[in-house]
Amino acid sequence: MDSLQYLGLLFACVAITLPLERFARVYRRPARLAATLLPVVAVFAVWDEIATVRGDWWFSARFTLRAPVLGLPVEEWLFFLVVPVCALLTYEALGPRDAR
Repeated sequence: MDSLQYLGLLFACVAITLPLERFARVYRRPARLAATLLPVVAVFAVWDEIATVRGDWWFSARFTLRAPVLGLPVEEWLFFLVVPVCALLTYEALGPRDAR
C-alpha cells in the first residue's frame, strides 16, 4: 500500500482544486494549458534525470510503482503535471481579477 501514497497525494491535490475549475477555466483552454505545462515538464524532467543519474536525488521503491518512464517514475511525471495545474487553478480562481 505504501507504493500508492505518492499517487494518492497527487489525486488529493487534483480533487481539492478541481472545483476551482468553475471559476478558473483552466481545463477549458487546453492550448494555453499545454503551453504553460510543456516548459515546466521539460525543465524539471531534465533536472530530475540529471540529479538522479548523479546520485543527488533518488526515488524510493517503497513509495513508487516501479514503472519508470524515460528514467523517472510515473508518479514523478504526474507530479510535473498535477502540481502546476493545481497551482494554476488556484491562482486563476483566487488571484487578481484584472489579470484575466
